[in-house]
Amino acid sequence: MLGIGWHADGLAGAGWGLLAALFAAVLPTLFITYGIRHGRWEDRNVGARRPRIVVLAFITASVATGLILLAVLGAPVLLTGYLAFMLVSVAVLALITMAWKISIHCAVASGSVTILALTYGPLVLGGYLLVGLLGWARVAVRDHTILQALCGAVLGAAAAALAYTAF
Repeated sequence: MLGIGWHADGLAGAGWGLLAALFAAVLPTLFITYGIRHGRWEDRNVGARRPRIVVLAFITASVATGLILLAVLGAPVLLTGYLAFMLVSVAVLALITMAWKISIHCAVASGSVTILALTYGPLVLGGYLLVGLLGWARVAVRDHTILQALCGAVLGAAAAALAYTAF
């Protein structure tokens, strides 16, 4: 988010990116860590369906709060659009998770590479190699099937492309 903010408005945009990152990454990470420490879920992957939905609900609320703040305070449109993409993506992933454990890690990583590639150009496309490596790791540790990782990556990239086009 820092890179998108910087691209949109230089140093001021980077500050907006940090604010967006607080709601999209820092607060959700703290919530997950709190849940682990208090025995609400076993690990940061939150593999069980019911706790996973609780975590996704928190992330959705956190991203929505960040999006509202960015919009009200006048953040750059590109960054606000990126957060809107994240909000829609998390909501869709939460719905899918109720029936099937799609890879949220792969969706977020793929969506981020897509947004960066659309913003900075094709040199960033090499980031998809990291998405592939992440997908392999999620399958190797048996948190997901190949199909769950692949579908997460495809959904993340598609949502990001749609959001970028809209904003």
